[in-house]
Amino acid sequence: MKNNSLNKRRWRTFRKNKRGHYSLILFTLLFGVSLFAEVLSNDKPYLIQYQGSYYYPLFKAYPETVFGGDFATETDYRDPYILDILTGNGNKVYFPLNPYGYNSINFDLNQPVPSSPSRENYLGTDDRGRDVLARLIYGFRLSVLFGFALTLVGTILGILAGSIQGYFGGRTDLMFQRFIEIWGAMPELYLLIIFASIFKPSVLLLLILLSMFGWMGLSDYVRAEFLKGRNMEYVLAAKALGVGNLTIMYRHLLPNGMTPVITFLPFRMSGSILALTSLDFLGLGVPPSTPSLGELLAQGKANIDAWWLSLSTFVVLVGTLILLIFIGEALREAFDPRR
Repeated sequence: MKNNSLNKRRWRTFRKNKRGHYSLILFTLLFGVSLFAEVLSNDKPYLIQYQGSYYYPLFKAYPETVFGGDFATETDYRDPYILDILTGNGNKVYFPLNPYGYNSINFDLNQPVPSSPSRENYLGTDDRGRDVLARLIYGFRLSVLFGFALTLVGTILGILAGSIQGYFGGRTDLMFQRFIEIWGAMPELYLLIIFASIFKPSVLLLLILLSMFGWMGLSDYVRAEFLKGRNMEYVLAAKALGVGNLTIMYRHLLPNGMTPVITFLPFRMSGSILALTSLDFLGLGVPPSTPSLGELLAQGKANIDAWWLSLSTFVVLVGTLILLIFIGEALREAFDPRR
């Protein structure tokens, strides 16, 4: 009952911070919508009514011969010949709101790439003729999912390291601190460059490399909470009763040490998104064909006249970071022990 009333009080405090509360609602809404990016932006129709039958290209690949084409390969639904077949004789085809995928190229442009915003491409195209709006939607989803994953892995590792250091203290704490000092002194960017030249770039490889260094900042706060709590009377009483170390750490010390962890989560996530964007901007992140905010920023730098590349990506990136910062400020206020 005490924990429930405390959590309710924290939630009320969080909601009183209108900026943080509305930021959480808006960020959740945007992220939820981006999870359905294939339905919002795709060069494949979500429904085709052809000769009395219904087809769902978003969920199943159909060869061209199904619609009267000549080839047994997957149908190119942007092909004018196929579109004439699908829209003639009473047939109907329903495209998403933005009829372009993140890798689909508009071959019908009447101006050189990168082309400016138009009715066909609402935010223009990049230097390869790909739709910018589609790449922003998919890139935003990838950035947020990567931020979630990196924050989760770094938080788990930070909690494990900090709790072991703070609870056992002494020689264990001293050895861990020396290891962290040595490990933190390693040049992270140089290691990323070396691994990027050896291994094929991928999101998983980037997640592993960044997770190797992303836990150290959080472990200090958890260590301090465990150092403060391990000499409390209830912990000493639990030890006297023969309660195991793992039980004491998990049941008694960890809940009290979660306050700095929770309040730092939005800030850590914003840092993760910014790290992915920075590495993609430098060409050390995800593979080139992957939709990425950093890659769009790099294209904007290479094409100064194409203002829509830099401006649209800047709005998405900065807007995301601002929302996360506002959420973090509201969380920090809600979990403030002085309240």
